[in-house]
Amino acid sequence: MNKPGNTDTRFDPSAADAKWQARWDAANTFAADSDSPKPKSYVLEMFPYPSGRIHMGHVRNYTMGDVLARYKRMRGHEVLHPMGWDAFGMPAENAAMEKGVHPGGWTRDNIETMKGQLKQLGFALDWTREFATCEPDYYGHEQALFLDLYEAGLVYRKESEVNWDPVDMTVLANEQVIDGKGWRSGAEVEKRKLNQWFLKITDFAEELLEGLGTLDGWPDKVRLMQENWIGKSKGLQFAFDLSNGEKLPVYTTRPDTIFGASFVAVAADHPVAQALDSEEAREFIALCKRGGTTAAELETAEKLGFDTGLTARHPFTGADLPVYIANFVLMDYGTGAIISVPGHDQRDFEFATKYGLPIPRVVAASADEADKPFTGEAEAGEGVLVNSDFLDGMDVEDAKREVISRIEAMGAGQGQTVWRLRDWGVSRQRYWGTPIPFIHCEKCGVVPVPKEQLPVTLPEDVDFQTPGNPLERHASWKHTTCPECSGEAVRETDTLDTFVNSSWYFLRFASQPADKPFDREEVAKWLPVEQYIGGIEHAILHLLYARFWTHALSAIGKLDFAEPFASLFTQGMVTHETYQLGDGSWLSPGEVRKDGADWIRIEDGAPVTTGRVVKMSKSKKNVVDPDAIIGQYGADAVRWFMLSDSPPERDLPWSEAGIEGCHRFVQRLWRLFAQSDANASGEDKPLARKTHQTIAAVAEDIEALSFNKAVARIYELTGMAEKAAPSASRNDAIDALLLLSSPMMPHLAEEAWSLAGHDTLIADANWPEVDPALLVEDEVTIAVQHKGKLRDTLTAPKGASKEDLEALALASEKVQRSLDGADIRKIIVVPDRLVNIVT
Repeated sequence: MNKPGNTDTRFDPSAADAKWQARWDAANTFAADSDSPKPKSYVLEMFPYPSGRIHMGHVRNYTMGDVLARYKRMRGHEVLHPMGWDAFGMPAENAAMEKGVHPGGWTRDNIETMKGQLKQLGFALDWTREFATCEPDYYGHEQALFLDLYEAGLVYRKESEVNWDPVDMTVLANEQVIDGKGWRSGAEVEKRKLNQWFLKITDFAEELLEGLGTLDGWPDKVRLMQENWIGKSKGLQFAFDLSNGEKLPVYTTRPDTIFGASFVAVAADHPVAQALDSEEAREFIALCKRGGTTAAELETAEKLGFDTGLTARHPFTGADLPVYIANFVLMDYGTGAIISVPGHDQRDFEFATKYGLPIPRVVAASADEADKPFTGEAEAGEGVLVNSDFLDGMDVEDAKREVISRIEAMGAGQGQTVWRLRDWGVSRQRYWGTPIPFIHCEKCGVVPVPKEQLPVTLPEDVDFQTPGNPLERHASWKHTTCPECSGEAVRETDTLDTFVNSSWYFLRFASQPADKPFDREEVAKWLPVEQYIGGIEHAILHLLYARFWTHALSAIGKLDFAEPFASLFTQGMVTHETYQLGDGSWLSPGEVRKDGADWIRIEDGAPVTTGRVVKMSKSKKNVVDPDAIIGQYGADAVRWFMLSDSPPERDLPWSEAGIEGCHRFVQRLWRLFAQSDANASGEDKPLARKTHQTIAAVAEDIEALSFNKAVARIYELTGMAEKAAPSASRNDAIDALLLLSSPMMPHLAEEAWSLAGHDTLIADANWPEVDPALLVEDEVTIAVQHKGKLRDTLTAPKGASKEDLEALALASEKVQRSLDGADIRKIIVVPDRLVNIVT
């Protein structure tokens, strides 16, 4: 290639980045053609929420996807690599309340800002397919799909208990209840019964579980998390006889431990609890309703109980077990009542300890340990049954089967499979979401909006000064006519959970007809997504909901496949150390500097304490602004840093030294590209072999998403090419490096490609070809020793004979100097490795 200027010229990213980004835009370089005959690749990163600014986590995530997308194009694939915005949600409403702005305006302004930031990084995105989920031309199609699921019997409405914030006048998710109070208002949360819309995800529990077995391209840990969330368990459901003459159904996954039961517990809203007619019981139930509702909160909260005065008769021993209301039992799991075995369940153990209840051992490592005491906590219950009558000596699984068999023979219950998974409640009492397309008519009941009347759009004139859902109190929006009887009716004022928006967006990226959500045949050209990339925090809800929607749409004939993502990669976070003043307030990296061995605040020299390296977050202020870094070092240095050092699945510590090193390497490559000499000739066989080995290895690394390994190989070849004498092989190495680095540093590559005389874009170039013959090592390095010391290293054909290696060693001037005429007693040859001369 021709030299890109003289070797003193530095690469100027401030000019090159904008120039090539404009060229890609003008040429529509990365627009995907669904009609292309090329093999298709769909590369997708989880689309962002438009919060206002991109952060370094975004940069890392999208850089990984971008390298893969660019590489796939170079390998002859038609690549779909789109971008859009997950744009509904509470942050926009919070901004409306706090800043007096409209959620739509706030969101769209943020989208423009963030889109500009993403473009600065030169991502190979198909912007022609961009959409925001808050626009009617997206959510109107979502309403149509919701109605399709309704017609298929997969949507229903029922009364359900919710967390109600009486100040903000909205339903809160479990995660938004902190110590019994609303996360935003701080008000005591109430439990209320409201009519809510649900999706029947439980109808697909079995196939969602089985489908995990087909997802070989997913991390094992994500599949296990989903398996646990779906929570299939086989156990026993039976009924206790209560002392008041009633029966109490319970379900247990560990019927083998039935002889270890010391009490029975019911949820605060169980009928047994609700029937108690005492002020103390009512006060305790109210206390439970103010407590936490997440599984994590229930695990860690103090275990509290109220003795109902009732007893439950043990089906085998006839013993009377006390019945408690317990704050850690949930009504919506199982029957809302549990048989409590404190020796082998930690929650039960803590409860029994607090209330002085027996803690018998019924499972031990061996029969000899039947009387082994517990040491402050429950044991998992693995081993053999002890202290359990007819079960003694059995293993756990045999004991489970025996108990179920005997209970069934008694007619007291039956073995049963239950699921942890619950139907998905999708109602939200909020404005900024997809309106649920139903109408309430006093005469006709709940009626779906006819599809020809979609989209049901949000009104623009809303008021956030009054707490609660603006749609509920809007003067005109909710008032309409019934599509069946034409009488007066009101619209549904709940909106859909924003997880619905992200449960099918990958389909809309692939196909965007105006008259329907997607075209089935068009979608089949691209889906399933070949590579999906996103954070581990989405392992359960988003990924499970997206799988459910795809399974459901396949079941009703809308799709020809059930699993949306063939391969999944969960990248690590970008981290940074933290800085604090003596009063505990946080400082940003730009506010501090090192002073000798200490850190100080730049403003006034106040001493600063450095903290742990943790995920970048606004709350701890340990964030680095991508705009500032791109402005200082250029997009390619930032991209290169995101791919270097740390394996992509691990956290990446941000460091100023690291980004500076990447910037220096950009300049090193630029200088190397300038050193190609079209007139150079001759072969440098080791460099040629290294070049082709690197081409093959970098391709394998990118396909495996092992970007840090690919980076290391490019460093190695660069170093070898820098040291090599001019030759045709060196020119080939430089040309290869230009192509290999182009998916990672596209602006530098385009600039060098252009100055080398190409009138095409390197983005449209092919991946370099590999010469298979050069992948094979046909020469070896032989060490020659005399008197126990290395005297020379020689290059010999691989597999050379003993005689040839002896002759080659003795022909060495260095060896002859060491021998100095001495008689040779023997020569020891280790093939392909060593010649040892003994005198």
